[in-house]
Parts: sequence; C-alpha cells; structure tokens
Amino acid sequence: MKTNEFVKKLKSNGFFHLFLNLALIAAAVWSVFQLILLENVLWTVIVIIVGTFVWILHLIGFLLIQPNKSAVLTFFGVYSGTVKQNGFFWVNPFYVKKKLSLRARNMDVEPIKVNDKNGNPIMIGLVLVWKIEDTYKACFEIDSAKAIAVGTNGNDISLSSFESFVQVQSDAALRKVAGMYAYDHIDHKDTEITLRSGGEEINDKLEEELAERLTIAGIKVVEARINYLAYASEIAGVMLRRQQAEAIISAREKIVEGAVSMVELALDKLSEKKVVELDEERKATMVSNLMVVLCADEAARPVINTGTLY
Repeated sequence: MKTNEFVKKLKSNGFFHLFLNLALIAAAVWSVFQLILLENVLWTVIVIIVGTFVWILHLIGFLLIQPNKSAVLTFFGVYSGTVKQNGFFWVNPFYVKKKLSLRARNMDVEPIKVNDKNGNPIMIGLVLVWKIEDTYKACFEIDSAKAIAVGTNGNDISLSSFESFVQVQSDAALRKVAGMYAYDHIDHKDTEITLRSGGEEINDKLEEELAERLTIAGIKVVEARINYLAYASEIAGVMLRRQQAEAIISAREKIVEGAVSMVELALDKLSEKKVVELDEERKATMVSNLMVVLCADEAARPVINTGTLY
C-alpha cells in the first residue's frame, strides 16, 4: 500500500497538460510545415509518426475524477495507489486506471428462512446500506472477474459486481444473529433480548457481524436494519393461536385482579357502613356472585330477591 504523499506525486494538474498537449500539436504542425517547405519527405514522415505517437500517449494520461469516485492505478500489474481527490488530472499514461465509485449503495436482502435460538423456523430480512472504503481490498482481495462494466471508457468498476459477495455474507450474518436470539418471549423472562423486542441492540449486533464479514472486501457498513420478521408459514398458525391464548390469559389475569379488588372494597364498605351483617357463608356466596358478574364475558342478568336473605 502506498502512502498519500506518494499518491499525490502520481498525478499533476490536468489543465497544464491540456495546454501542453495543444502546444505539442501546434509544434508538430509547424515542424511538418517547415519540412514540407524544405521538401524533406523522409523527415516529414518521421516527424508525423513520432508526433502522433507522443500526442496520443500524452492524451491517454488525462484522468477525470467525479465527486465520491476514485481511480485505482496499477503499473504493469503492480498496485501503485488510488486517486480519491476529485478533479482533472494527468498521470503516467502507462498506468492502468480503473475507476471505482465510493458512493453508498442500498440493498434490500430478501427474507430467508432460518431457525431462532429455540429452533423455531422464522423468516427474516434486512435493509443494508454499504459503500467501498478500502479500494485496494475491493479490487484485489476478492474475485472481481466480472467487475469491469461496459461504459464510456470500459474502465469503470461497477458496484453491482460486489452485490453477490454482499448478498452471500448478509445471508450468513442474518443466520448467525437470528440463531443467537429467540423470536419473542416464550418460556423466558421478559428481561431477555429477543428479535422482536431487541430493536437497536439487534441492529447493532447485525451491523457488527456484517462489518466483520465485509471488511475483507474493503466494504464499510453504513447501516443495517431488520425490515422483515415473522414466523415461517408452517408454524405461523400455531404460534398465532399461542399468542392469542397468551393474550387471553394476560387479560383474564387483569380482570381477576380487578374483580378481587372490587369485591374486597365492597365487603369493606358494607362492613364499615354497617349496611348489613353477613356471616362467613353469606360472604362466600356474595363473593361468588360478584366474581361471576365481574369476570363474565357477557353482561350478567341478575335475579332480584324480594324476600329475605335466609
């Protein structure tokens, strides 16, 4: 890897060389005109050939870098450096220049079927934002045989060539993270982190796992978030009924808790106000009736007793 100081020496101002190129053309034309006047055919042909070769060779050295793009330079198979500064430059024409975008790219990873910590099959997907950070690793550490895109100059390295690598590593990271946590709280304490309740902690873990896997390709993970999470179709119905049962049980617990409080309050008030004196048997009957009324799913239909309590 070359230092930034060395990379700066690889390039020079493109506008200066553009002016120099025009000057070379003018000098070549003037030389040819003078040789024609002298009727020296041999030297005229030599000057035309050499001047054309020098002009074309000088023309090849021009390099235009757009914002958030770079150019990877190699000299006869040896990596020489990367130009990341945007602008118009001139470099040695014998350098092979491959342009690589440093802009962020978005990927929607389709949901895949994995097993959570409890072994339940689930469907999970993510949205990933990534970009190239280390151009050397991106170009030379992974296979990029299909990386050269057909463009205006044929030297652009398309970011789409990295999508297959990112896709495979994203699937692997999803499977690992999903296997570390349960889908939700089932037979576990509410304090345990799950895929449904983890939120930012799960996303941070996913980013960490992806960053570790993609660093070999010089790729930086800007953001990774789970955007789809559900039980697999073969157990979705069973889990839905279980969730409904848990919801009903939880609701019943609240209803019973409230009913007990109301019955206790009613007995205390009757005793405090001395509205009626009830023995233990009548208290039990009253408690039973109140619990039925308060805990019933439907509105109670009371039977009015116009006689005595006994």
